[in-house]
Amino acid sequence: MALMLSKTYDALLAAGAPEDKARDAAEEIAAYENRLTRIETDIALIKAEIGEIRNTMATKTWVLSAMLAQTFAILGGVAGLLKLLH
Repeated sequence: MALMLSKTYDALLAAGAPEDKARDAAEEIAAYENRLTRIETDIALIKAEIGEIRNTMATKTWVLSAMLAQTFAILGGVAGLLKLLH
């Protein structure tokens, strides 16, 4: 037997729905609830992965900045040497 929401099933029966239709409707609603739970879990995982990507990007930005500073320092040194040689 599939998962079903008993309160929904009972309410449908109390409203006069046939037992088989009440069961089918309660099972269908339960299936949607399970699907929404899985979607919420997926969203939480995606948020965690985005956080990891942000941390990685921050690190790479810092490394790139350091490399650019070193490159400009080297180019400045080369320019200074060339100026002395002329």
